[in-house]
Amino acid sequence: MTYRLATLVSVAALATLPAIARPMEIEDVSKIQNAGNLTVSNDGTAVAYTVSVQRDLLAGDKDGSADSHVYVMRDGGDPILFIGGEGPKSNLQFSPTGDALHFRSKRDGDKAVSLYAISMSGGEARKVFEHEKPIGDYAISPDGGTLYFLATEKDESDEALREKGFKAYAYEENVDMASVWRVSLGDEDAKAEKLFEGVDVNALELAPDGSFLVISAAPTPHVDDLLMKSRLHVIDTATGEETASVDNPGKLGSFRISPDGESIAFMGGTDIHDTSDGVLMVAKVSDGSFRQLTFDAEQHIQDIEWLDNSLILTNAHRGVESAMVAYNTRGKEIHTFLTPDDIVVRNVEVGGYGDVYFTADSPAHPREVFKQDQGQSFKLSNHNAWLDEITLAEQTTFVYKARDGREIEGLLITPNGDAPELGWPMIVTVHGGPEAHYSDGWLTAYSMAGQFGAGDGYAVFYPNYRGSTGRGVAFAKEHQNDYAGAEFNDLVDGVEALTASGFVDEARVGITGGSYGGYASMWGATALTEHFAASVAFVGISNQISKFGTSDIPNEMYLVHSLKWPWDDNDGHWMELLKRSPLFHAGKSTTPTLIMHGEEDTRVHPSQSMELYRSMKVRTDTPVRLVFYPGEGHGNRKAAARLDYSYRLMRWMDTYLGVDASRDDPMPEFDLGLEEKLGMKKIKKEKTEE
Repeated sequence: MTYRLATLVSVAALATLPAIARPMEIEDVSKIQNAGNLTVSNDGTAVAYTVSVQRDLLAGDKDGSADSHVYVMRDGGDPILFIGGEGPKSNLQFSPTGDALHFRSKRDGDKAVSLYAISMSGGEARKVFEHEKPIGDYAISPDGGTLYFLATEKDESDEALREKGFKAYAYEENVDMASVWRVSLGDEDAKAEKLFEGVDVNALELAPDGSFLVISAAPTPHVDDLLMKSRLHVIDTATGEETASVDNPGKLGSFRISPDGESIAFMGGTDIHDTSDGVLMVAKVSDGSFRQLTFDAEQHIQDIEWLDNSLILTNAHRGVESAMVAYNTRGKEIHTFLTPDDIVVRNVEVGGYGDVYFTADSPAHPREVFKQDQGQSFKLSNHNAWLDEITLAEQTTFVYKARDGREIEGLLITPNGDAPELGWPMIVTVHGGPEAHYSDGWLTAYSMAGQFGAGDGYAVFYPNYRGSTGRGVAFAKEHQNDYAGAEFNDLVDGVEALTASGFVDEARVGITGGSYGGYASMWGATALTEHFAASVAFVGISNQISKFGTSDIPNEMYLVHSLKWPWDDNDGHWMELLKRSPLFHAGKSTTPTLIMHGEEDTRVHPSQSMELYRSMKVRTDTPVRLVFYPGEGHGNRKAAARLDYSYRLMRWMDTYLGVDASRDDPMPEFDLGLEEKLGMKKIKKEKTEE
């Protein structure tokens, strides 16, 4: 087994630190702010973007999902807070004249998410239009007179029965389809009318001259259809008729209309078995014919924008790094924009005069706004100045060879200072998908220990095992028809390489992750139990057979992952799937396992966690606990659930990865003792005599 470790560079050295600094802690996670939705006015003089602001319960905030604040930069000036307050603000768009900023929001008194606008001169935002159902994606005509938007239709047919308690429903039947609507913005009494219907429309873009729309639509709103059957359609805005469609061969990602209105650049899959939508393609508006522009590149494209009628700017992720690359419409790589080596680009936006703005993060900071100017990139925002008080741990790329010789990349965060004699304890953090990847940017969040794990003395490892994106279609397909095979052997091989390097104590290694990463964590706790002294599995898969029957993506599972139905091979595949399920191996588990799941999860049903919990509980004496989060789905959204998760994750690791810890040690108490942290008075339960 061979490996190489990139030169360790302390991210703390990237900024001048104050005289007194400290490591990051769990309580700091709620301070993290990320720049998001970015838009540029047509004349390029103004930039607007959202910033995700988390609720800080320890500072007295009330529970809830993160709020969105809107910032504006004008004429090269500093960002100013333009719209604050609670709640989300999304889909920022400048008016055609640039004198107002539009956004979606739901405010007090609104029936549903509505369209708002605020003058660039300031003042209060005004409601532009409210529909009977939430407004989705939208566009405004070049003359500012017509709004095109996506929405479902209100169904009042059985409302009276529901009010009387008759609330039964048929699973996956009578679903609400999102149509394209239009309404005049110059008439306060105007009623919205449907422009195009019959499919579920999930995104739209208006041509520069307003003569047509390009929409992304699926046969139904089921997630499976959204992922696997979304197609592009060209709609005449005068008649509502479809004039062309694009029969893309696989998954469909973002799309953009060229400035002259003749072409559509889009991201897609190379075929129906491609796991992702990371290949660049271009289609003709006139007839929908298309061609693939990027072939066999060890990359996945994350975002696209037209620079002019012949050049397409892409954000290409290559391994753990990123590159802003311009391709012409024949697929030739024309230019690579210079960006700092330490940042990872996330989203790109091009202004009216070709100005390039983008969001990016690095090991030293979460997502901020940058501008490309005269061949250089400049950071324009700083929403995480509090990090000046933190001594960040070291982050580096770790490359190693798996047992079959395949080169695997990962990222390693290590505590500051020298490693202990036997190496650091380590938390292996496995991403979901598996069609996803870690980049060499900011790697700390409520479910990823990163900096606060390192601050507590842990090395934290983020492997991009085979099946990950970022290294091309072929690498992403290497996990197919091999659930928990080479892909999860890559995790063990990474641990062994790090152990051999002297960085890690192999007796004190834990594993965690969510979704497919939760599957890996459950597999690590069972089939690979000898390698992991602790496991924290989040919204994970324990039974590949029952997962097929309870998930909302059975076709996606078949087409891009298993490549077989459970009943294939004369029903022989049933047993193979069972053997690739953590449930099958639960009886041999000696790994203390904490399982956590959102009660409302439709992607990986909570029963997946229940099955593993029950099997381990009945078949072993190994410590196991199952924690549910009411109101949460496939990942926690609200502040309390996130904070609770972080504390439980680290307390479980502390219990079983300590210097003198044993796998047989009792579980930590369920009570986290949060009352004192929150300034609450703890109420003790009184025992009653029977």
